[in-house]
Order: sequence, then C-alpha cells, then structure tokens
Amino acid sequence: MDQLNIIQERLAAELAEMNAIIHSSLHTSNELMNQVVNNYLKVKGKQIRPIMVIISAGMFGGVNTHVLHAGAALEMLHNASLIHDDVVDETSLRRGKITVNAEWGNHIAVLVGDFFVSNALAAGIKTNNIAIISALSDLGKELSVGEVDQICNARGHHFDEESYFKMIRKKTASLFMNCVKMGAEAAGAKPSEYQPLVEYAELLGLCFQIRDDIFDYSENEVIGKPTGNDLREGKVTLPLLYALNSAPADMADPMKDLLRRGDLSNSEIDTLLDFAKNNGGIEYAYNRMRQMENEAENLLASYPENHWKQSFRDLFDYIIARHK
Repeated sequence: MDQLNIIQERLAAELAEMNAIIHSSLHTSNELMNQVVNNYLKVKGKQIRPIMVIISAGMFGGVNTHVLHAGAALEMLHNASLIHDDVVDETSLRRGKITVNAEWGNHIAVLVGDFFVSNALAAGIKTNNIAIISALSDLGKELSVGEVDQICNARGHHFDEESYFKMIRKKTASLFMNCVKMGAEAAGAKPSEYQPLVEYAELLGLCFQIRDDIFDYSENEVIGKPTGNDLREGKVTLPLLYALNSAPADMADPMKDLLRRGDLSNSEIDTLLDFAKNNGGIEYAYNRMRQMENEAENLLASYPENHWKQSFRDLFDYIIARHK
C-alpha cells in the first residue's frame, strides 16, 4: 500500500461524502447527459486535489459541509479540464477507459466539460465564501494561461528553466495552491495562518508536474501515453532543458537544431531522450524535487504535529515516488 492509499483510507468517510455531492450536482433530467456523466464517474482518478482541500481544512479545525463542497468544486473543475484536454489532444484512452470524445464525439465532450465547469462554480457558491468563489475563478484563468504559455514556449523554442517553471506554476501548481487556500478558507482560517501551506502546495504542484514530465523519458505501460509524447507535441521539459544547458555546445547545439526544426521522427525523439538521460537530466530533475521537498518541510514547521500534517508529508513522498 503506497502513501496515497493510506491517505485515502484516513479520509474514506469525507471522500465518500464529497463524491456523493459530485454525483448529486451532476444529475440532470437529460438521459444522455446522465449516461455520459455516470459512465465517466465510474472510474475515479487519484483525487489528489480534493484530498488536499480536506487535509488543509483539517489543519485548521476540521471538515464541514463547506469544505466538502469546495473539494467537489475543485474535482469537477479538474475533470472538466481533463475532458477538454482529451478533445484538444485527440486522446482515446484515459485511466484505461475510453474517453468521452472518443466514445461520443467532440461536440458532446465539449458540452460535458462545460457542464462540469458550471457545476463546479455552483458548488463553490454553496460554500458561502467569496474567497473560494474568487479562487475558482482565478484558477480557471491560471490554467488557461498556463496552457497557452506552454504552446508559446514550444513555438518560441524557449530552452530556459525560468520559462518552464513559470509555465508549470500556472498550469499545475496554481491548482494545488488553490486547493489549500479553499480548504483553509472553508474551515475559517485567516490568510496569514494558511499562507505557509499555500507555499507548500506550490512546491508540491511543481514536483507533481516535474515527476509527470519524467514519465516521458521511460517505458511504462501504466502511464497510458507513449514515451516521447511530450516531444511529439513540441514540449521541452526539465530533464532535456538541463541537458541542453549543461552539455558541451558541440553536443547540445545539434539537439537544439532538431527541436527548432520540429516535426520529429521517432528516431530523432529517441536521440533527444537518450541525450537528456545520458547528460544527467533525470538525476537533475529528481534532485530538484528533493530540494523542493526539503524547502516544503520547513514551511510545515510552525504547524502542530498531527495526522493532517503527516498526510501532507505522505502526499509529497507519494508524488515524487509515484509510478503513474
């Protein structure tokens, strides 16, 4: 049993209540919508984001119905982004199951994604907290801008870490940061009380994306995407960025020329992957994550020791060590 399973067992009752809210919120009088939504909800993801909402609330006094609605809102917003991403990426499988767009077509998939967004906002309103509603709104903007930043980085051939970290802060870390903020707000905490946890969540989110990017450099059937898929989409992630900026110019420049040219063949993708691995890119990415984990631990120092705090630690360990 890994750390995430342990956390899920600790929060089994809270997660069950939150998932009941999601099912209830998404039920309609339209049979087709119910069929598509219910089929989609049969396979749950890891639910890391609502888990963070609940843990954050636990740090500040406990879990109430507003916390559960905040978690439901974030989970629905996250799933909306996945449904829309599958349309954009023309993905046919997610979590080992056929995607909405592959089964029902892009038109239905976009509408279902929009339906999830609307219900996320409705769940946020039920918290009666304007800070939570504002966080949901800000989050939608950050996620969209982060995705566009990634497209711009690919088209502009930005091979610097600063651009990469700026992009993943918006694309991924912002969601983790808002999880903590919304959970703490729903529990009645003040911004000054939960700010260190927001910073903790930022580091956690950055590590989540770095670990996700590392998957692209190794064969793993569990992940559900082919090796080198990021490069096929023009995305240059941390392991390769490090190699491009640290290897001798006579080795790195031909790799940069390949990336600038684009439309890479399978053999060229393999060459770039091997270049990153052979020039310390994977080790560097893991080292950066461990450094962030140490920084994050310092941010927890002011909070009392309890199972909520331990759950944050367990989650960080899980994110770095996960295999899918």
